[in-house]
Amino acid sequence: MTESTLTAPFRYDVVGSLLRPTALKQAHAQLAAGDITAEAALRVQQTEIKHIVDEQVKLGLHAVTDGEFSRSWWHLDFLWGLTGVGKYDYHQSYKFKGDHTRTDNAELVGKVAFNPDHPFFKAFSYLQSIVPDGVLAKQTIPSPSMLFRDNRSDNWHQFYDSWDAYLDDLAKAYHETILHFYDLGCRYIQLDDTTWAFLISKLNDDQLSTADHDHYLQVAQDAVTVINALLADLPSDLTVTTHICRGNFKSTYLFSGSYDVVADYLGQLHYDGLFLEYDNQRAGGFDVLDRIWNGDAHKRIVLGLVTSKFPELEASDHLIARIHEAATKVPLANLALSTQCGFASTEEGNQLTEANQWAKLQLVIDTANKVWPEA
Repeated sequence: MTESTLTAPFRYDVVGSLLRPTALKQAHAQLAAGDITAEAALRVQQTEIKHIVDEQVKLGLHAVTDGEFSRSWWHLDFLWGLTGVGKYDYHQSYKFKGDHTRTDNAELVGKVAFNPDHPFFKAFSYLQSIVPDGVLAKQTIPSPSMLFRDNRSDNWHQFYDSWDAYLDDLAKAYHETILHFYDLGCRYIQLDDTTWAFLISKLNDDQLSTADHDHYLQVAQDAVTVINALLADLPSDLTVTTHICRGNFKSTYLFSGSYDVVADYLGQLHYDGLFLEYDNQRAGGFDVLDRIWNGDAHKRIVLGLVTSKFPELEASDHLIARIHEAATKVPLANLALSTQCGFASTEEGNQLTEANQWAKLQLVIDTANKVWPEA
């Protein structure tokens, strides 16, 4: 096997979520209405997962996901599965540009801890059972920093004597969760994170008070502390990456701004790779990539140059030129290519077809093979 087939993140890689097929959406709606049993809905779900795994393998991806078909939200379903985290109606939606989401949210209902019966474990076990030899089953979960935001930790003082004690428990819960995924056979896991884009939007606000500026810098430092703590002492053959997301709902977005204000924090993270959104000017330029990479010969920066929001295909020559532009800041050997995000961070999905989705992934693969022939 070549070097690239052994090392994740791969030269061409998949972010995570895929468009939910009509049959899956119907089954979930029927289950919610009480028209079919959970067992019947699961059969449909697993059938559709098998189909999209086969499609990813057929394309030639070295790592595949289950499309996140077993969840409705990219982040909340996982958070609700942790011990000490509950579900409630926030009565406010996430205000995407031109659209609004459902009003579900998560809150602390006790001390945060690893849950050995987390439903994501069963979902991964099924994925692992259908992935062929030579292909990795990639698991995606939200970053623990997602519990810092949107009022999710407001009542921490009801359960902890200090904020640091809460962060310690959160890091431990994630560390033990990741180890359990490893025990189930997982060797590639990704922590998706909109916190950094949220901080970019706040720290670039000229009207921000000094107190609020200091608060957001502390959020950034807390994120680094918790993430590096959960990553410590994991098995050496486990790859852990992150995807820095700017919001992805029905082809809209939440946040804009250059990575500059958080680049030094991102450079401190002990991930094996960072998936960065760079599909349009909202992300700024490549001038800060060297600070994010931080000279780590082991780390790969995965450039999200192909948009997952719209069906139009980018020109491969343009993508190649942008990759070589990025290589003036980070060695080409430490770069890779992906779409900027998944195709359905929530079950609603982006405004493109499944055929468009596969064409986008094919473009990623074909372009990467031109830049890195060994891929």
